[in-house]
Amino acid sequence: MSLVLLEQEIEIPTIHGLDEFRRWALSDAFPGRGRIDYIGGRIEVDMSPEDLFTHGTLKLQLSSRIEDRVAELDIGHGFVGETRISSIPANLSAEPDVVVVTYDAIDSGRVRLVPKASERQGRYIEIEGGPDLVAEIVSDSSVGKDTRRLPRAYFSAGVKEFWLVDARGDELFFQIHRRDAAAFIAAEVDEEGYQRSDVLDAWYSLERGQHQRGHWVYRLQLK
Repeated sequence: MSLVLLEQEIEIPTIHGLDEFRRWALSDAFPGRGRIDYIGGRIEVDMSPEDLFTHGTLKLQLSSRIEDRVAELDIGHGFVGETRISSIPANLSAEPDVVVVTYDAIDSGRVRLVPKASERQGRYIEIEGGPDLVAEIVSDSSVGKDTRRLPRAYFSAGVKEFWLVDARGDELFFQIHRRDAAAFIAAEVDEEGYQRSDVLDAWYSLERGQHQRGHWVYRLQLK
């Protein structure tokens, strides 16, 4: 028996645990659209279209600037969208908006790149473990997931740094979180309002302005 969402033409098979979900998520039967996460034994499906100017262009700015810094420091890999991370201790399988995995995390075994079955060397389809940095951008349909359930799960997975951004309202929300003993806490802020990223060894500020055509434009500043 399976659960069928007829209006979206998406079929979710009966899943018993994280292992079964991961096998399905990496199979040809997995839907090619929408975002489907497994959080604490619960499958969460979000088929809402991505808002162009409070999510899409913002994700592009974050991912490009973060990847530029990762490449500049030569510390690892940056990934954006549809990059699946899974953690057995956290009972989690999700696709964050932005992910950073350092070479140190891979070399130490804290993170494992899962190879694609029956493919040549160097082909990978999943990140297992706790990435160094994960970023989520809040949308109308993901408020509870992005602000409550995923942060707890990412912490349990061993994620070092969690960035949360919400551009839907009149005020732009941007917060870098670092690990403390039992949960994520706000990162250090300097006198100019820049927030510290230990993973990227820099201070960051996210700015937003209105284009002459009326849409939002973003700039992730670092120093």
